[in-house]
Amino acid sequence: MSGELLILGLGYAGAAIARSALEAGWSVRAALRDPARAGLPGLAVLPFARAGEALATATHLLAVAPPGEDGDPALAAHGPAIAAAPALRWIGYLSTTGVYGDRAGGWVDEATPPAPGSERARRRLAAEGQWAGLAGARAVDIFRLAGIYGPGRSAFDELRAGRARRVVRPGHCFGRIHRDDIARAVLAAAAEARGAGARILNLADDEPAESAAVVAEAARLLGVPAPPEIPFAAAWESMSPMARSFWAENRKVSSARTRAALGLAWRYPTYREGLAAILAAERGEQIGEGQAQ
Repeated sequence: MSGELLILGLGYAGAAIARSALEAGWSVRAALRDPARAGLPGLAVLPFARAGEALATATHLLAVAPPGEDGDPALAAHGPAIAAAPALRWIGYLSTTGVYGDRAGGWVDEATPPAPGSERARRRLAAEGQWAGLAGARAVDIFRLAGIYGPGRSAFDELRAGRARRVVRPGHCFGRIHRDDIARAVLAAAAEARGAGARILNLADDEPAESAAVVAEAARLLGVPAPPEIPFAAAWESMSPMARSFWAENRKVSSARTRAALGLAWRYPTYREGLAAILAAERGEQIGEGQAQ
């Protein structure tokens, strides 16, 4: 099933979703604050303030912009129009696994109650609730994304720019999800013939991993020396407040229920397959799904 997809915002993940939807035969429009920045062939773009025009005919809606101090920007600007959209049967909202908070390295899944530990995550959870409140007449999927990586946004880029650091904190793992697996999951959910109601979907790969291991693997694939190890206590002193907020929490995110619900296996089940595919694409090589070199 396809239809008319309206994306409020775009960004890195949203652009990948739009591209995949266009390739799959969807009609796709994006409402952006700066339409000139879209740069995606085949994508119809309109100013964010005029999203109401597209809502008149949209069958599917995806909101990707994070909430600010004043709440969710899409709902603040277009909440009534979204609620009243006559053809709208599915809404997707890109959130974050950060709403689960710190679990001291333990596992969480889609049924785990959120426990956000930062103001940023609390705003996300509040926005989730607002979007879920629109599920009385249509399907609403809340996608909780782990750390996003992919072409142009990976450890390769940090290594090449000389910014990569191999911070060592044994047992402290981060979840990740490749950009293309996000697109596959979102489109699979949107294409389902599902009744009204809200559901939580975790988008995280199958192997939460220590940051140092990912940097080391990227260096190995590039054939360059890995950066020297930096003990976490020493790295903490020079971390930005944003980085400290990420390192302050430690959890492992399971997406088993999501994959079962959508009938998917991740194309890149760990960072190893994902990094290998990124590098192969850069070099114009072919690599099979699920294979790392």
